[in-house]
Amino acid sequence: MREGTFVSRGTERWERLGVLLSRADRGGVRRLVPNEVAELGLLYRRATSDLAYAQGRRFDPQLVGYINRLVVRGHAYVYGGALQSGRARLLAFFTTTFPGEFRRSWVPIVLCALLFTFTTVVSYALVRHDPGAAYALVPGEIPKVEKSLHDSNFAVQRSDAPEMSALIITNNIRVAIVAFAGGMTLGALTVYSIYFNGLDLGSIGALFANAGFGYDFIATVAPHGVIELTAIQVAGGGGLLLAAGVLVPGRLRRSVALVRNARRAGVLMLGVCAMLVVAGTIEGFFSPLRLSAEIRLAFGGVTAIGLIAYFGLAGRAKVRSPHAI
Repeated sequence: MREGTFVSRGTERWERLGVLLSRADRGGVRRLVPNEVAELGLLYRRATSDLAYAQGRRFDPQLVGYINRLVVRGHAYVYGGALQSGRARLLAFFTTTFPGEFRRSWVPIVLCALLFTFTTVVSYALVRHDPGAAYALVPGEIPKVEKSLHDSNFAVQRSDAPEMSALIITNNIRVAIVAFAGGMTLGALTVYSIYFNGLDLGSIGALFANAGFGYDFIATVAPHGVIELTAIQVAGGGGLLLAAGVLVPGRLRRSVALVRNARRAGVLMLGVCAMLVVAGTIEGFFSPLRLSAEIRLAFGGVTAIGLIAYFGLAGRAKVRSPHAI
């Protein structure tokens, strides 16, 4: 290829690469929309090929220098940006991917929430009517209620909060994993896990209510419970997604549907783990504080509003046009 032809074919690409690099120079790669970031990478790779070709044909040194400068500038963003891509992906996951998948997977999540709510209400009503029913509904030792849940569970030293928080987070994640992994039993273990958690919460809540501590029970659970219980339902929804890949593959082969749903469920489970870290931190550091029931309930209300806003609005913003400046 003659040098004149080479220049005429490459000028538009080089100029476009220069424009993108100039914008990145002013505000970093984050100034570019996703399509432009991909375009930058493509133009950079084309420029490296052009540089090698021009050097091999010994074209005009000024031309070679011009392309070389573009390549050097582009290298800093294409490969230097990779060092920041982990943080960028993490931010994108929590601002767009996770809440978006939550909305996309609302059916299995709502099914889990309905099952949990039903078993909680029924077990609460049964134990309120007959406290002895708790022994039939909840396996294991039934606590003898002599004082409020806040005094029973959080009579700990403030210095113990980090260890307590870590234990709570570990236990909650274990419960969520059971609900999630239960999808591999065609959803049977997932349903049982959600069902059992509802029975446990309703029965224990009724025991405290029978002893005159019902209001405190709700106020004690509220600060961390809104996030924690929501996370468990999301984990259960992920488990049902796994089961649906086998039971309801649609027009896809079961293996393909399972892989597709497993990826979606994995997104939900990663988000669940983060939610449980937040809930465990609240339970370890905030819930034990000697605050009035009203303040604890208000805190729980704030977390509920925050969750609704997050899952309802996060990631819905329209992506800017690739040609926007």
